[in-house]
Amino acid sequence: MQQNLISLMWDIDREPTELALKEFVKAVDLTNNILRPLNEQPILVPSDYYVRNLMVAERQKLLNRDNTLGDWSIDAFPEINFSTDQNSIQTEQENNSMSKPQENISSEKFQETYNKIHDTGTRLLQYLQELRAGRLREGDNTNGLQSVEDAITKTLEALKEQKYQVAVIAAMKAGKSTFINALIGADVLASESEACTVCRTIVKPIELGQTPQLWEYREGQRKPEKVAEGEAGEIRQKFLDRTHEIRTTGNRDNTTHFELAHPIEAINGLSSLAGFTLVDTPGPNEFASASFNTAALKQTTLEALRTCDAILFILDYTSFRDDINAELLLDLIEQRREFLANNTGKIYFILNKVDRKAERDRPIAEVVENLRKVLIEFGITEPVIYPTSAWQGLLAKLIQKKEATKEHKADFKNFFLARYIEEDEDGFPHVPKPDQVATMALQDSGIKTIENSVIQTVVQNSGWNLLSEVLAEFNKAAQAIQETLITEIRGWEMELGDLQQKVEEYRQHSDSARRKVEKVKKSVESQKVILISEFSEGVDVFAKNAKKQIEAEIEKLVANLSKKDSSIDENDNIFPIIRILRKTVAYLVGEYSSNDPYKIRCKNKEEAQKVVKTINGYCTPIIHNFWLDTQNKLVIDGERIRANLVERIKEDIQAISDELSKYIGNALQVEISNNPIQFPKFEFAGIDAKVQKQQKVYPRTRKETRKRSRGCCKPDKVYEIEVSIPETISYYEIDLRLILQEIGRKIDEQVVEILELLQRVIQKQVSEDFRKGEKQINNYIDRFQSEFDQLLKERATREVEAPQIIATLESQKAESNGYLSELLSIQGSLNIWKPALTEK
Repeated sequence: MQQNLISLMWDIDREPTELALKEFVKAVDLTNNILRPLNEQPILVPSDYYVRNLMVAERQKLLNRDNTLGDWSIDAFPEINFSTDQNSIQTEQENNSMSKPQENISSEKFQETYNKIHDTGTRLLQYLQELRAGRLREGDNTNGLQSVEDAITKTLEALKEQKYQVAVIAAMKAGKSTFINALIGADVLASESEACTVCRTIVKPIELGQTPQLWEYREGQRKPEKVAEGEAGEIRQKFLDRTHEIRTTGNRDNTTHFELAHPIEAINGLSSLAGFTLVDTPGPNEFASASFNTAALKQTTLEALRTCDAILFILDYTSFRDDINAELLLDLIEQRREFLANNTGKIYFILNKVDRKAERDRPIAEVVENLRKVLIEFGITEPVIYPTSAWQGLLAKLIQKKEATKEHKADFKNFFLARYIEEDEDGFPHVPKPDQVATMALQDSGIKTIENSVIQTVVQNSGWNLLSEVLAEFNKAAQAIQETLITEIRGWEMELGDLQQKVEEYRQHSDSARRKVEKVKKSVESQKVILISEFSEGVDVFAKNAKKQIEAEIEKLVANLSKKDSSIDENDNIFPIIRILRKTVAYLVGEYSSNDPYKIRCKNKEEAQKVVKTINGYCTPIIHNFWLDTQNKLVIDGERIRANLVERIKEDIQAISDELSKYIGNALQVEISNNPIQFPKFEFAGIDAKVQKQQKVYPRTRKETRKRSRGCCKPDKVYEIEVSIPETISYYEIDLRLILQEIGRKIDEQVVEILELLQRVIQKQVSEDFRKGEKQINNYIDRFQSEFDQLLKERATREVEAPQIIATLESQKAESNGYLSELLSIQGSLNIWKPALTEK
């Protein structure tokens, strides 16, 4: 009864309602009325439990637009034994905060809660290890509690290693790098008029005093290459040089991304946000401006958008209506439609460069309102927009920290200082020093407001989810310890014969549970087939559409090769390839050209190879990008399908657990995380087109002078005659039809390989999903079996020590109950800033 009520307290604390609290009051009262005459420890409820949960329930009612409290009040609670644990009793200040509406958690409060949870989990682990060590000295190997210890250790590691990812996206020249520099608090990322973000850059925080470093990651290499370290200016210059090199060499080193380890000013000193990262992602016009295949860049951008905790979309104040921003918005909406629908507070639109507003321009507020309407038209229902000047914010930070160079100070003086000139009492202008107005300039830039909002979003949503999940795991572990102790106490209290009978009955129940788990496994196998079929169908559709798209491009090429440049639309994707072909290739023209428009004739083999290389360079990115779009859709659909499968496994395993739990009086909450299907790369390196050497004989004629004798004493008659002379012309021919067939064959080959790989990946990942659930219930079964076996062994040899053993177990149970109460109190505090989305 005690354990069931503690579990019920935890459930109510997660989703409190008035009705549940009323019933809980009755249950506690009835239980304690039974326990007291038996000299059992009564149920101890933290003193703030009812007040806290009633407030949360009331707030939920307000969120549901039901403002009536009804006849339920705090006075309705009967007087109950309260815990005297100081950790569970609120101060007057905390009680007063209960009556306030939900407020957003600050990063400092998040850090405080994080520390409290980490401390409790660490002490719980230490308590369990000491408990096991003591029993080991008595000959009990406590194997049944090994899985509990492993779970606590793993949860502490998860708390420490949790990642929070904020993706920053923008079109080229929107000031994205400058904006990220302003968040970092250092002029370290390169920024120029041309596209600088050729690859994704991940900014990871380090502690103040550590040396900043820039690393480059390359495909096929396990270890990264160090690009630079030390001062921001040196890293910035080497980063810029390396970016230029990647562009000019066509990314010959296959660089995938950069990683910058640097202090991030906004989270300095917050160990709870050590996993906070900024991701600088290339935009679509940065893809287009690159002189190499950018499919990998696009893939990393899509991955970042799928997995990030928040998105910062940077728009240029002077050109936010540009087509490229429209393209990026459409990409964002398409890739993260569900995310945007459910997380309107996790995407921020940053209207950068507002410092460029001239006096004659419209007020900023009017521009923001206009942008809001534009975003609503794009499908962003409640856009959050912040006007900012990233350059002003960065310069102000550098001046504040006394890290500004002469150039930085000059820029601040030339562009921003005039705004802070004031007249003295005599009407003369007073020009302040930059460091005198740096704090005000930073606030005016909007950067601090954005920093607070982004961190608050991460903390309020992803951070809350993390802490809540960690608390649930610690609570689960503490309950498992207490379940073990309660089982052992009951085992020592009952007659030995009854215990032996119970152990045998449990063995039969556990064998039945294992057989049912095997049935679930067979069901999962059939679900694998469905999942594989879903993906196979998507890949097949890709293959058909990719071949159709390439065929259309080849047809367009054929139709336009014979046209003049002036008659071709320069905005057409095909225009650049036609222009390149005409500039670099010497065709055979006129009567030597082919009558077949699909056949291109060149004068020599080198020219023919140029044609093939140019067509390869044109077709390969099209296929790669088309595959990325297909893959992205399949990933999103696959996550949904697999999540449903995971949920089904959880429900089936949980049902088996619940049935077993009815017998032993405990419960297992099965937890299985859903990870996305990992897709193989689509390798399309190009085609090896058949360049065939041909010869053709052309009939030619020429005039030859002939003579004919006319007899004696007469001169020969001279005349001309047309003589037929064959001319053999050698040339190299490329057949576009054969190229099209070759592309189709290459796509089909890759599709077969992808389907084989996908099948293996899905088999492996879904099997892992099942094994997670299977392992949990097996650990659950084995834990109690180990405890029962040890009980029987000890009862046979230590029966006379039963009273002392029971007393020790009761003391240990009281200590574990203290951890449960402590965790319950922390969960209550955490629920005060529970995100509205999670509640809904």
